[in-house]
Amino acid sequence: MKHLKAKDKRQQLKFENIWEVDFAERYPHIDVAEANRILHGQKANGDMIYGLDVTHAAWSAVGRGWMTAMLRWPIVKWFADKGYLFFARNRNGISKLITGKERCLQCSLDE
Repeated sequence: MKHLKAKDKRQQLKFENIWEVDFAERYPHIDVAEANRILHGQKANGDMIYGLDVTHAAWSAVGRGWMTAMLRWPIVKWFADKGYLFFARNRNGISKLITGKERCLQCSLDE
């Protein structure tokens, strides 16, 4: 996320922390527990997108969509989405296995 934010020179993206106290007030249509389970994104027109569709849209917005485009190809998409859901469900354990520590819920993009 920090790398993506750094690439967003034209400030096309808005990052939100689902753990902020007023998040539910500002985004009553988003279930925080579900947003913690799977990545949520909202387009400028209000349409919601999820998972790797958010990832691809975000990287496309900063001119790097070519890096994630293959993940949205019809046959690859099915496998990529299954892999994403596995990763999302197990991200803390995977992080601990790789780095020795689980990611915190309050990590900041500003750090």
